[in-house]
Amino acid sequence: MDVRTLSATPNRRDLRRSNGHPPGDQDYVLQDVIRIYREIDVETIALRGVDLTVAPGEFVALMGRSGSGKSTLLNIMAGSDRPTAGRVLFRGRDLATVGDDERSRLRGSELGIVYQSQNLAPMLSLVENVRLSAWLAGRPLAASAAEHELVRVGLGERLAHRPDQLSGGEQQRGALACVMAARPSVVLADEITGELDSGNAELLLQLLRDSHIAFGTTIVLVTHDPAVARTADRVVELRDGRVTGDRSLS
Repeated sequence: MDVRTLSATPNRRDLRRSNGHPPGDQDYVLQDVIRIYREIDVETIALRGVDLTVAPGEFVALMGRSGSGKSTLLNIMAGSDRPTAGRVLFRGRDLATVGDDERSRLRGSELGIVYQSQNLAPMLSLVENVRLSAWLAGRPLAASAAEHELVRVGLGERLAHRPDQLSGGEQQRGALACVMAARPSVVLADEITGELDSGNAELLLQLLRDSHIAFGTTIVLVTHDPAVARTADRVVELRDGRVTGDRSLS
């Protein structure tokens, strides 16, 4: 994939908004996060004491091989999994102590999450999915605005299609359109280019980058691809459940 034009995008730290928080506040503070999965007599340690801070408006790539713990870490940051030990603070709130209703509210209004498995409502068209996502986030969209979001991800000819009428890559792009239509202040994305050809992968990465610069969106992107990671401003490397590198690309 040729991402030279993406990685060369000027750093716009001076244009990033603080997401409504005073200067110095952090979107994420993870302290000594451990995640252990136990099944009968088998114990798997997915995360081994991870410390990580993500500032408002940062674009961070979590990079590592399969099994490094990066997707587990993203799930914990999304609040869909809980650490075995350690603290996960999202804007000062410990996600381990937040109730289910509040966690759902956060995912609907502040967090946009794009997983490898596309979470689209199967009985709705793409336009209806986009409008539903925006409505759940408290910013209802007209059909024409929802169509615009789908055109941006190259799905202008699939507006009325249901998810089962789309390829895996088209579903992935539709899921991203749903997230972007909700205008979350934080986007968590898990290997979203994995099923896409190089052209569509560049399109999605450019959309993330544009949102990052124009709206100050905080983005945490999981990838195993160094070329994809170079679209971020900062790369955090994981191996065997530990952070082994943390470097700025800006």
